[in-house]
Amino acid sequence: MSQRLQSIKDHLVESAMGKGESKRKNSLLEKRPEDVVIVAANRSAIGKGFKGAFKDVNTDYLLYNFLNEFIGRFPEPLRADLNLIEEVACGNVLNVGAGATEHRAACLASGIPYSTPFVALNRQCSSGLTAVNDIANKIKVGQIDIGLALGVESMTNNYKNVNPLGMISSEELQKNREAKKCLIPMGITNENVAANFKISRKDQDEFAANSYQKAYKAKNEGLFEDEILPIKLPDGSICQSDEGPRPNVTAESLLSIRPAFIKDRGTTTAGNASQVSDGVAGVLLARRSVANQLNLPVLGRYIDFQTVGVPPEIMGVGPAYAIPKVLEATGLQVQDIDIFEINEAFAAQALYCIHKLGIDLNKVNPRGGAIALGHPLGCTGARQVATILRELKKDQIGVVSMCIGTGMGAAAIFIKE
Repeated sequence: MSQRLQSIKDHLVESAMGKGESKRKNSLLEKRPEDVVIVAANRSAIGKGFKGAFKDVNTDYLLYNFLNEFIGRFPEPLRADLNLIEEVACGNVLNVGAGATEHRAACLASGIPYSTPFVALNRQCSSGLTAVNDIANKIKVGQIDIGLALGVESMTNNYKNVNPLGMISSEELQKNREAKKCLIPMGITNENVAANFKISRKDQDEFAANSYQKAYKAKNEGLFEDEILPIKLPDGSICQSDEGPRPNVTAESLLSIRPAFIKDRGTTTAGNASQVSDGVAGVLLARRSVANQLNLPVLGRYIDFQTVGVPPEIMGVGPAYAIPKVLEATGLQVQDIDIFEINEAFAAQALYCIHKLGIDLNKVNPRGGAIALGHPLGCTGARQVATILRELKKDQIGVVSMCIGTGMGAAAIFIKE
């Protein structure tokens, strides 16, 4: 990392950790006609990769069946006139072309008119959140009034097709020191974070066990029921319950799992890393003035989104720099945020980001994260939006963030209404 880039990032972190009540917090709570608001946000259950309920269906099937349920719950008059949806953006990572063809087809089959344009987006683990930002920006600048952001992934069907050497075919790039870093396996980048910043296996397992315990408790208490829509499977059965959470997970029970990437001395395991998963999520956004005109409900408000690049070899630190960047852009500070949904790609990277920013652990992923729930890559960002809007109370502020493969971080701010 260059000295200049490091100084900029250090400034962002210091700004985010500043003391005192934010001057802009109260102004952000004011409602304006030009606000970008969220009308609906839901997801499917998250299925376990390779052996879960969605193992025999691909993303086109998941998206089509999700949209049938999602659209069926749209408020009138939107449900009666889907021409009001002026753009669809869909995040996906593993499909060829980010699923541009099959996901457009799923939209058309679900009743979205051919006149509504579609864009496929791939910014790796932030793809679902990037789709939300894409739609929000188009509303902000006046290109559209209502748009639909989606995220979908079948790691079961498409993860095996990923080239372990990526798409770098040029010998020149393969020999380039910086370019080669983009090929470092994600698990190794997490080992680098753990080693460089001295995050112990014990701390990682404790964090992971806590994620499992929170997710299992939330599932048992029915806290996910409102956000999960049923997906009908080809055999007629219905999947409407997350498959990742399980009971009786403790740091001690996770300690028995062997390291996955570095034998013996490694600290990253299948127990303290995100689960391979399948799932789909959607977020419907609108300009407030239009939502009011159509009598659409408002769940929350999109405020801002920022991304940042970090060294690929420690890509997991991304949220530690993306969160300060979005906070600075909005005049907020860490203590102004009520809930943080930080994607748990790995326990070590999540812990580094939380500690670096001085975030209260009690504010992070109160219903569990990707270690327990799963991380269907392109779906996750949209899934986190659906989750955080149900964790927040009226007028509370939330941050959704994640690290991104090849060395990036993304973060967005939402307010509950």
